[in-house]
Amino acid sequence: MKRLLIGLALVAFIGVAFAQKTTITYWQYDYATRVTAMKQLIAQFEQANPDITVKQETFPYDAYQQQVAASLPAGQGADVVQLYYGWLDTWANAGYVKPLPSQYFDTAALDKEFIPMVQAAKRNGEYYGLPTAVRSLALFYNKDMFKAAGIQGPPKTWDEFVADAKLLTKRNGARFSQEGFGIAPDGQGHSLLREVLIRQFGGTPYSADGTKVTYNTEAGLKAFEFYTGLVTKDQVAVLNFVPGNNGYRDGFIQLQNIAMIVDGSFAIGSVKNGAKFDWGVAELPTLANGVKSDFGSFWMNGLTPNAFKDPAKLEASAKFLKFVTSPDAMKLWLNVVGELPARASLIDDPTLASDPVYGPFIKSLAFSHATQFVDETAQRQVFIDAVNRVVLQHQDPAASWAEAAKQEQAILDKAHGM
Repeated sequence: MKRLLIGLALVAFIGVAFAQKTTITYWQYDYATRVTAMKQLIAQFEQANPDITVKQETFPYDAYQQQVAASLPAGQGADVVQLYYGWLDTWANAGYVKPLPSQYFDTAALDKEFIPMVQAAKRNGEYYGLPTAVRSLALFYNKDMFKAAGIQGPPKTWDEFVADAKLLTKRNGARFSQEGFGIAPDGQGHSLLREVLIRQFGGTPYSADGTKVTYNTEAGLKAFEFYTGLVTKDQVAVLNFVPGNNGYRDGFIQLQNIAMIVDGSFAIGSVKNGAKFDWGVAELPTLANGVKSDFGSFWMNGLTPNAFKDPAKLEASAKFLKFVTSPDAMKLWLNVVGELPARASLIDDPTLASDPVYGPFIKSLAFSHATQFVDETAQRQVFIDAVNRVVLQHQDPAASWAEAAKQEQAILDKAHGM
């Protein structure tokens, strides 16, 4: 009888423990190193929290937002979701993400703990999410190609950049066999143009309050002419040299037919894992005026309405979000993905700033700008279309640039109810 009672008690205990286990779902887009890093973080989290199970689901980048739009309004899908900071207004207005609950997240503390760029995740004084990492842009270059071309080191000015790119460009007749520069308006090119070149040429992309387009000026046009001229005038690049959204990166890493690319720090992991040649990273070139500017951005983790369905799920989701944005998680993410820590205490580490790979990205955070998008997808497309009109349709740059400004102003007006 005593053994029977003990057995029944054990069964009851196991049943209660099983019933109390909470399962949450995490969504992000499918990028190999990011998925690998999150798998490791989930394993660590579940070991420390045996009462919580985290199920990670990923989707192709091009289908990611559509999947969110189809699932969350129906009460399905993720509890914790990753979103690009530039999508925040669109997602918040659609109800895909909610403000982080104050019982788990102290806004004042977050302001101090995270670097200032992260405040782009706030609306009306409330955070809608937190990043595990931030990123900036830098120049990746193939050292072996540079040596073969007799180039001593990476370019420091855009004049040097163009000169080097010409030496690194190879053709068979009129056909490119090697690009000096992997131009990618739909990759990081639109950000390079908006937040780097326009500012370096003396302009600004938007008004301080974000309601007005301010790049349709002489300075802005010079930046646009320089960028499109890499194809039309300098002939060191060609659009879609390697097809696909990540074609410029594939050409640099795998095909080894692109000598230089401008990419985000998130690409470090992919380059490390895939490159079979000697490569390096350098700060973005400047004009002769020496003005530095960079584009800063981040993907953040937010809570969907699904997380608020019951207290246990909300607590588990908040606990997981805190874990994946902790200092230890950021260190793991840096090593696996290459993206930079988002916490001020980690980004100030002098060993990072002196690192030959991470250093150029770290240094640029001091002069990086995180664009305050109202509709990142639409605003990105405006810049892509502007470049295509000049390069593919042979439109006058000034006319295409003016058309872009008009189109984007309409997007801003709609978002601000003007």
